[in-house]
Amino acid sequence: MAKWADYCVSAVRFNSAHTHIDKLRVHPDNGETIGASTDYARADIVAAIKKGTTFVTITKSSEGKWIKGQSIYIIKVNGVEYLKTVDNGKAADNLDNLPEF
Repeated sequence: MAKWADYCVSAVRFNSAHTHIDKLRVHPDNGETIGASTDYARADIVAAIKKGTTFVTITKSSEGKWIKGQSIYIIKVNGVEYLKTVDNGKAADNLDNLPEF
């Protein structure tokens, strides 16, 4: 398997207003395997993306294999930074409808 990104995100936890993700479940992409997850604060992921670290979303197939999703970007809406896989113009984080934890 070719490396998809530096890290893969498999789940998220939102704030009480459900507009911003406050934690992300992140796995290292080891090339041939996806590593064990660690939960990171949103600010840490934003800082990493700004430094050039790459992230993609991942989900599990019915056979239990990881499936690559979309690349994760920081997109500004009305001057506020959001984590998104697509620029949909909405003032909320959106990462491929990943499961919540």
